[in-house]
Amino acid sequence: MEPRGYRMVVSTESDYVDTCAIAERQLLEWLSSKGYDPSGLDEGRTEVAAHATLDRDSESGRKGAYSRWRMRETPSVTSGTWQSTLVVRSGVPEDKGRTWVQVDIEHQPANADDIPKRANTPGIARSLLDSLEARDGQADVTTAPAFIEADDVDDLLEELCDTNRRLPVVIATVPYGKNPDDWSRSLVEPLFRNLHGLAVMYVLTPEAQAGFNAALEYHPVFGGGVRTYVPGLDPAWKPDAQRHPVMSRRTIEADVRRAASILAALPQHLASRHALPTALLSVPRQRARLRPSSDGADIVQLRTDNAALTSLLDEAEQAEAMRVNEINDLYAELAKVERGSDELRGENEELYDKFQESQRLIRFLREQLEAAGEFATAYCSGDAPSIAYPETFADLLDRLGELPFITFTGNAKITQRLDSQSVDNWLNVAWDGLLALNHFAQASAVGKASGDFLSWCKSEASGAFPFPAAKVAMRESDTVARNGKLRSERILPVPETVDANGQVFMQAHLKIGGGNTVAPRLHFYEDGPRSGRVYVGYLGPHLRNTLT
Repeated sequence: MEPRGYRMVVSTESDYVDTCAIAERQLLEWLSSKGYDPSGLDEGRTEVAAHATLDRDSESGRKGAYSRWRMRETPSVTSGTWQSTLVVRSGVPEDKGRTWVQVDIEHQPANADDIPKRANTPGIARSLLDSLEARDGQADVTTAPAFIEADDVDDLLEELCDTNRRLPVVIATVPYGKNPDDWSRSLVEPLFRNLHGLAVMYVLTPEAQAGFNAALEYHPVFGGGVRTYVPGLDPAWKPDAQRHPVMSRRTIEADVRRAASILAALPQHLASRHALPTALLSVPRQRARLRPSSDGADIVQLRTDNAALTSLLDEAEQAEAMRVNEINDLYAELAKVERGSDELRGENEELYDKFQESQRLIRFLREQLEAAGEFATAYCSGDAPSIAYPETFADLLDRLGELPFITFTGNAKITQRLDSQSVDNWLNVAWDGLLALNHFAQASAVGKASGDFLSWCKSEASGAFPFPAAKVAMRESDTVARNGKLRSERILPVPETVDANGQVFMQAHLKIGGGNTVAPRLHFYEDGPRSGRVYVGYLGPHLRNTLT
């Protein structure tokens, strides 16, 4: 399950007292804007509205100091509870005077079996960023994207490579001929509206773009596109580029609101999975408590206290259920990562064997050429003909006419959306897979292919269009095949001449990519012996299974 809560973690060089004063002032304004009574916010629990409570606790000592405010809102019995937490923390020696600020928003459903609602960026986070000089590593964290001029590129590169960076850096570019201010105001700011507190935001001016892309030759961004640079950037390692997704100008202009939602998904995921700084991890779990009553211990007061204590117990049980769900989600994510690791290990072993086999063949052929006296031929560069790969997934769909034995029956919009989520090699892998499927279908139509596509990939028959067998799966797991909901997602369209129902269970698929939450797949149906074609019913993000 994807994280649905919001989390902001930033630091400031302001001292603890000043930061607490700013945080409390912004909190009071936020409460007032929601129509709540912000008066009397002392230690313990305060009822700020009939359906909302605010708990405050604080502590100071040799291990530092913290102040925490937690608001719980339950608009109705069926709505569930929205919990908002603000923590200010300082005093840990290794932080060298920094003060940490953390904001968490999460939804706790009324029914434990329901899915929590997604949390949007709260107003309190924006007001805190506007009031504090918030930082992440070497970068300023603000609510408005900063322009990067040519003279700023070196500083930006240092920020991107900073090992203390926790937040992703999202960089937008300005298309040729567009005014940077107008482009930022009309497109970039609406696109970045969900990133406040989740990412550091920049706009790369046209003058800075050339120098930036020259320094990051494997991680460029241009043409009005946007790239998200996650922590741990390695500019000298080409495979690292796959971790930093690009969103195209075409996707942004098609629907800015939807693009903004897609763009925020990765930063939100990283925020929920990134370990908290040591200082915040050491803050004890909050235990809500009632304020002492000045009234006598009469029966009415005892009943009131009992109802309040029962409510606190319910809250504790609800919080425990949420934590159990989080742990289960993490176990599922771990299983998914381990499975992906196993798949990559198998693929690497296969590629290594192929490489060694190719090297042995090259040595053998050179020896034969040397024996025949063809020394120049034996050691010539021999450039192989190159493949013209599509530039986008939308371009890939437009070029399917070049593959006469492939018929695409899927949803083109789903495939085109991969352009906003794609990493460098997904497009090439998808095209290589389609070339191999087309070659296989052609051979199958004339009876030259024996066995299925996986067997074809393992044989020498694949010839000029090889595809790694480790990336081919001819069937789904029994669990997926037997689960009605999961199976139904793989019931995909084909012509009625292939199946009278106009659809078949397409469990055969190619693993186009992995390593993130998209992990695209291409599902296909072999019909070479009958119609001489392979039908591609789906090319898009990984369909649901028992681990997603």
